[in-house]
This record gives sequence, C-alpha cells and structure tokens, in this order.
Amino acid sequence: MRNDAKEYALRRAVRQVALLNFAYFFVEFAVARRIGSVSLFADSIDFLEDTSVNFLVLVALGWSAGRRAKVGVVLAALLLVPAVAAAWMAWQKVQSPLPPQELALSATGLGALVVNVYCAWLLVRVRNVAGSLSRAAFLSARNDAFANLAIIAAGGVTFFWSSGWPDLIVGIGILLMNLDAAREVYAAARREASHAA
Repeated sequence: MRNDAKEYALRRAVRQVALLNFAYFFVEFAVARRIGSVSLFADSIDFLEDTSVNFLVLVALGWSAGRRAKVGVVLAALLLVPAVAAAWMAWQKVQSPLPPQELALSATGLGALVVNVYCAWLLVRVRNVAGSLSRAAFLSARNDAFANLAIIAAGGVTFFWSSGWPDLIVGIGILLMNLDAAREVYAAARREASHAA
C-alpha cells in the first residue's frame, strides 16, 4: 500500500474509532449514573480519553511536533477533570458500598467490550502507519478490552455476592489506569516539545 493510501486508511479507521468511543461514552456514563457503578463511570471516562487520543491522531497527522506537543499537554490536563469526578464517586461509594444492578453492569460492560474489540480490529491493520500515534491508539483499544472483561466479571461476582466492593475495586483500577494514561500523554507531549525545540 502506498503512503497516501496508508494514511487515508489510518484517517478513516481513527475517525470511526473516535466516533464509536464518543457515542459509547454517553451510553456508559448514563448507565453508570443510573445504577451507581464506579467501574462503568471510570470506564466511560476511558471512552472519553480514547475519543481525545484518536481525535488528536486524526488532526495531528500533518502537524509539527511542537504543535502536537501543545495539544497533548492540554489533553492531559482535560483527562484529569473527569478522573477527579470518578475519584469523588469512588469515595462516596466507599462510604456506602451498595451493589449496582449486576445485569445492567455486565450488559453495559459487554457492550463496551464489543466496541473496543471492533476498534482494535479497525486499528490493527494501520497500527504502524504513523509511528507512536497510531500504535498508541491501537494499544489503547486493545487494553481497554481487558478492563471491560473485569467489569463483566464484577457483575458476575455481584450476582453471587451482593456487594458494591467488586464494582468499586474494578472502578479504582480503571481510574488508576486513566490517571496513568494522562501522565503518559503529558510525558509524551513534553518529549515531543523538547525534540521540537
């Protein structure tokens, strides 16, 4: 495949992935609020993060390293805002660890798994086209699928043991993963800025 064709394929895949992530963010966020699930709330933030990452890949393909670095710093800061909200929800859940509806939890986690596996499938063919940008988008979708499996498992455990702790533990794990992603985006942006300078 020629470079132009490869870049077109990457842009098309990343655009689809960004739109799918943005759409499922609203689904998961709404269900998380309705059933009081920390893990779904944290995972919805991850969908928002993936939307941002893929949007950045889409618009930054032709940009200079310096411009990409500036946008990366802004994205890292934006990712901290919903992460703080998820931490607040987790803290409230610790005070009163009521179990979420296990069927809604597992079904929404399964929907998220389908979205992430499809996104990973779209990106696997173009993961090496734009170096670290496209590879990061692919790895993000692939790794998120593992978080979705944990959410489904939390729903299963809650079915047999009516407690809010399985959801809370998975939610805190996803929250920590999101904070680490924000740190990595910031570090990558700083590296790009130093190379550009």
